[in-house]
Amino acid sequence: MPSLAAPISNKVKNIWDKWNLRSFIILSLSLQTFLILFAPLRKRTSSKWVIVPIWLAYLLADWAANFAIGLIASSQTNTDQGSPENGNLLTFWAPFLLLHLGGPDTIIAIAMEDNALWPRHLLGLIFQVVAAMYVFGMQFSNQNKLLWPTLLLFVPGLVKYGERTRALYLASLESLKETILAIPEPGPDYAKYMDEYSSRKAAHLPIKIEIEEGRSSDSKNVTYQLGEGDTDNITLVEGAYHLFQISMGLIIDLVFDYHQRNESRAYFNKLKSEEAFTSIATELNFMYEALYTKAYVVHSRRGYLLRATSFIAVCIALIFFYRLEKHGFHMFDVGLTYSLLFGAIALDSIALLMLILSDWTIAVVYKFCKEFSLVTGFVMKYLDFKRSWRPTTTPTPKCLEWTRKFLFRRWCESVSGFSFIDYSLRECGRVVRPGDRFDLFYLYRRFIRFLGHRYIQIIRFFGLKYLRDEMKYRSSKRLAKKLWNFIFEELQKKSLKADDDDDPKIAKTICSSQGDWVLRERYKEHPEYTNLLSYEELQSCFVDVTYDRRILLWHIATEMCYYGVNTGNGGEHGEFSKTLSDYMLYLLIMQPALMSSVAGIGQKRFRDTVAEAKKFFKKRGLGSDVKLGKEELGKACCKLLDVDTGVKPVDVKGNRSKSVLFDARILAGLLMKFGDSKWELISAVWVELLSYAASHCRAHSHAQLLTKGGELVTFVWLLMARFGIEEDIQVLEVQARVKLIMEKQPDVFQIK
Repeated sequence: MPSLAAPISNKVKNIWDKWNLRSFIILSLSLQTFLILFAPLRKRTSSKWVIVPIWLAYLLADWAANFAIGLIASSQTNTDQGSPENGNLLTFWAPFLLLHLGGPDTIIAIAMEDNALWPRHLLGLIFQVVAAMYVFGMQFSNQNKLLWPTLLLFVPGLVKYGERTRALYLASLESLKETILAIPEPGPDYAKYMDEYSSRKAAHLPIKIEIEEGRSSDSKNVTYQLGEGDTDNITLVEGAYHLFQISMGLIIDLVFDYHQRNESRAYFNKLKSEEAFTSIATELNFMYEALYTKAYVVHSRRGYLLRATSFIAVCIALIFFYRLEKHGFHMFDVGLTYSLLFGAIALDSIALLMLILSDWTIAVVYKFCKEFSLVTGFVMKYLDFKRSWRPTTTPTPKCLEWTRKFLFRRWCESVSGFSFIDYSLRECGRVVRPGDRFDLFYLYRRFIRFLGHRYIQIIRFFGLKYLRDEMKYRSSKRLAKKLWNFIFEELQKKSLKADDDDDPKIAKTICSSQGDWVLRERYKEHPEYTNLLSYEELQSCFVDVTYDRRILLWHIATEMCYYGVNTGNGGEHGEFSKTLSDYMLYLLIMQPALMSSVAGIGQKRFRDTVAEAKKFFKKRGLGSDVKLGKEELGKACCKLLDVDTGVKPVDVKGNRSKSVLFDARILAGLLMKFGDSKWELISAVWVELLSYAASHCRAHSHAQLLTKGGELVTFVWLLMARFGIEEDIQVLEVQARVKLIMEKQPDVFQIK
């Protein structure tokens, strides 16, 4: 029987044996360079084309370094590894791989769940150090010319790997709870007090109980105040750092106590809307770096000392290797070693530059450098360069603006959107009309439609349709300064309303409202609304309406009002309404993990509504396979508005379908009775719906969004916390001091 030929030839095997280790070391160094340069983009963009490569590089980096250490350990038992000098050089590479396993400063975790796996990294640290020491021990001899440089490089390798493990531990929820939770307070010794009270009472001694309270319930004391006109960029960073240390408690589901609530409210009420936005962006940047980078470990005296020690050790190792006689080494291996040495120095230099320019350094170290006017001027200009809305008095070169967006901005500065009408029309595809001719072009279109249907079936089978929809239908626009000003003013009004009433229940009511509160307040502010439409008639649309149904209702109604009639007459509030409407539907449909706690059966309701809309549009010859303009969208909305809704949809269809298409048509008809003033009402409702979602999503979900460019809903969440608009608010803790006072017995005179 003839023998089977080997599937891999000896030539390929020899190439693999010669280049496998060197290839993986080059790959490991390349991945480290890629991560330190591009990992910060996670907080600046939500593009899948950027996030997915970073995710792949993060996963491959550990695998490549681990595999390379295994290859080096395996090579020590291979007698056919070349000259002894070359074996020593392979040992010299092992500490560099420990250095790579430590990872760059810019990323330690992809998601918060990775932080909980810090014990796995601790075990990895132990095993990889043992493997590296084994490699070193196999080459430990006086003939090893690289003995001392190798031993020296173990210092930065252990430091970097140890930094990563400790950073993961400090960012885990268990560590955060231990760090943030206050020292347990048992309170006064109740048992001792009762013993003393009982003994005196048993002795028939007259006693009186006196209670002294600590901080009174109406205390307005704050510990961080902002002076008048003192809102420069440096002050905002220092204030954001102070508030960030309190906000980290939100990650573990703590709520602000009464004192912290008053402190942050007093601080934010003195800020303008743009300054408040910069403060929140800086605070969220601190939060991102604390949870997903080595910031907690590096920004300390011990961290600075260890980082300096590591850098000096690599520089000394480079000098050793440069002055070493390299006879017996392969030239390629010598060049690769220089690449590893210079690469380590370059990566540390980049990390040092990022360290100097970070908000952490400005918040912690700058207070010691305020006397130097040159430093102050540079820091002020640098922080102004990082702001989202920079003054436009002087034109900024495009290259400089792109540099700011790529390297310095703190978040993506954009708002995503998803349009129901556009999605429904484009999902219909191009509808065949009676006037279409039967020709080759017609057959070509039918063939493309057939392929499109098969393509949808395939991606739905693999569960990727949601990804395709997000990439195809998700829109993005820059967050307008005027829109943020409007959101800020609406929430500030609610904060002042809750503060005036001085009742935690008011804040809870405002926070739990889903548009009802703002509608009621608008009717109080504008009595003329009653002449157009009674509040009870409008409120009837919201009876027993869940949050997800309300979002879909108001979104479709907003689109009908925006595209249907008098297009373009909405003004600023019309644009605010359209932007927030598209954004809230995007959160509901494309961010289900974020909205899971408030969405209900939103996905089912959305799909049923889309099915009814597609059926309606196809019957009227509407549909397209390309992106639509305002004219086509307006035509579709007008068709919907032409439908007679004298009978409620539920009376005709029953409740089998969860579609709200024509319920939204009824709502749009009611809103149109307000004329142009409807947009002020609609925009205020959307802010309340946004604030409801922000306050009812878990803090864990908000923290996770920081790795995907950030979201406007997270800014609103933190702004509400700063204004004290929360459902769960602790009352002011009262430090009671109880004293037992002996009463003076009255003098008793006996009369004989």
